[in-house]
Amino acid sequence: MFGIKGSLCSFGQDIQTQNCYIYNSISMSKHVGTTVFLKMENSQPSGSFKIRGIGHLCQQRATQSKGVVCSSGGNAGMAAAYVARKMGLPATIVVPSSTPQLVVQRLKDQGATVKIVGKVWDDANGEALRLTETEGLTYVPPFDDPLLWQGHASIITEVAASLGPVVKPGAVLVSVGGGGLLCGVIQGLKDVGWTDVPIIAMETVGADCLNAAVKAGRVVTLDDITSEAKCLGAKTVCKKAFECTQSSELTIISELVTDQQALHAVETFLDEERVLVELACGASLAAVYSGLIRRLQDEGRLPTVLGPLLVIVCGGSSIDMKQLANLKHKLQT
Repeated sequence: MFGIKGSLCSFGQDIQTQNCYIYNSISMSKHVGTTVFLKMENSQPSGSFKIRGIGHLCQQRATQSKGVVCSSGGNAGMAAAYVARKMGLPATIVVPSSTPQLVVQRLKDQGATVKIVGKVWDDANGEALRLTETEGLTYVPPFDDPLLWQGHASIITEVAASLGPVVKPGAVLVSVGGGGLLCGVIQGLKDVGWTDVPIIAMETVGADCLNAAVKAGRVVTLDDITSEAKCLGAKTVCKKAFECTQSSELTIISELVTDQQALHAVETFLDEERVLVELACGASLAAVYSGLIRRLQDEGRLPTVLGPLLVIVCGGSSIDMKQLANLKHKLQT
């Protein structure tokens, strides 16, 4: 396993993101027949890539704040709570009832006040917006804000610096919830001049707001979130992410996997790479393990001779072995 690791990147006030490991996964490379590089965002201080954008946003908007409020399925809340603690600010994190108890406890461990509201993220977000108005708190959006995308774009900037001027990815694999990471990757590819690199945007069936929008040709709102990948659980994708799928500037391929395929990917990744990630992250990993990459090549949507595949291992914080066992039981019954 060949690893490239950078140093800590500071947003000031002791808010730091890790220039996370990029390494060549031999086992995943064998699955797809080309080099696979993993960007290990799961090693961030808050457990996922979310700290990049949220750290950047809070430095811009919350330095004089009386406190922050964030709606989250888990990872954005963890990032907001971590950043708020480092900035010496109170944090209120509003989560839906589907949030695992381990996430609620981890949020409290960061010093955050946790409110459980509604069934899905959209319900929790309504409460966060209400608190912004009634309590005068600074709203920290989990995915739909240009400052978030600027922060997330640093993922690609770091990859370009690590790989050097000669090597660039043949494609980038990302999991999509509300579209914040996707927008950041798009911005990053533009920043480093890699607009010819296709993006494969992965969702699970039942948490597929981007794919539904692409099929409809417009932004749509899902009736419900039925996937167990709750951190992908936005019913409506951000407008910017959808607009990018309609642009000729970049190639964005929207694909779906089942919860079962995502779970299999999580388990295989744990076996082969010795790293436990959540089901939402398993959506992008499943593109490798389920044969989806090869199918896209057979269909002519990706080159037959594919350059290095960059997989963003997004995290996160809503998984442990007990939660994994519960998911496995639920998806097998």
